[in-house]
Amino acid sequence: MHSITQYQDYFKDYLATQKINRQPKSLYDPISYFLTLGGKRIRPILTLMTAEIFGADYKKALPAALAVEFFHNFSLIHDDIMDDAPLRRGHETVHEKWDINTGILSGDALLILAYQYFEQYEPAIFRNLAQLFSQTAIQVCEGQQWDVDFENNDQVTIPQYIKMIEYKTAVLVAAAMKMGGIIAQTSTENCDLIYDFGLNLGLAFQLQDDYLDAFGDPLTFGKQVGGDIIENKKTYLYLKALEFSTTAQREELSHLFSIKPADTTDKITSVKNVFIKTGASTATQEAIGDYTLKAFQTLEKLNISEDKKAILKKFGENLMNRKV
Repeated sequence: MHSITQYQDYFKDYLATQKINRQPKSLYDPISYFLTLGGKRIRPILTLMTAEIFGADYKKALPAALAVEFFHNFSLIHDDIMDDAPLRRGHETVHEKWDINTGILSGDALLILAYQYFEQYEPAIFRNLAQLFSQTAIQVCEGQQWDVDFENNDQVTIPQYIKMIEYKTAVLVAAAMKMGGIIAQTSTENCDLIYDFGLNLGLAFQLQDDYLDAFGDPLTFGKQVGGDIIENKKTYLYLKALEFSTTAQREELSHLFSIKPADTTDKITSVKNVFIKTGASTATQEAIGDYTLKAFQTLEKLNISEDKKAILKKFGENLMNRKV
């Protein structure tokens, strides 16, 4: 087994060897640009690490890890278009640097390139990877559509929100881990369990993202703190605040989430105060803990050594202690 930093370096080195030398450059240059913007690379790292957890050399998992990263970046390019976002990781988004049509086509090409990397595996492994990938891809699209639908829906429930973030975020984390198991040809039970581990960890990760968006340290979070509040997004914090609020607090929150003032400082402060006073901030932290615990309980059922279970648990703990 290797450290997370080593897996990051291995993946970065592999990515650097996969130059796209195709025409037209107006299609592929935006892809190359976007892939150089970096990011945490959590999903491909999970594929490499999980392959070794189940006894395979991480090198065998590199093509699948790159497919996961390509898919994730495809979804980000299209998300940026849908959100009309000017920046991604501190740099111009593809549709801003080029144009919307280029962003759409480059994203589409990135998705297709992702599938091609599975072709490097033998037929049985290829089939299982492709089936999982297709299932995950359609779920991510469904989750994204629910997210869009919720923007104009004042009746969103907590279970609906959890299902949305499960599909939009958690299933790709889960699939990235299961791919490592498929490549290592571990048992079906181990593959299903590592998927469940990744799913619960992915849910905890997204809920923590919701929390950090409101209460993170601006110096370490990496994004604008209060971004969800500015955009009137109905996050877990918002829904819990509605559930626990008094009539006056509910009216205040509804008003604050109906406006987009030029100066957002007061709005962010007021909303955060409601989140704290209603207990929504505490409830969100408890939910993060609950999903993390579910993930760790799944580890106990895996048919792997105790020291490998400890490695996965340590990774989960580090992920949940992040500030970015």
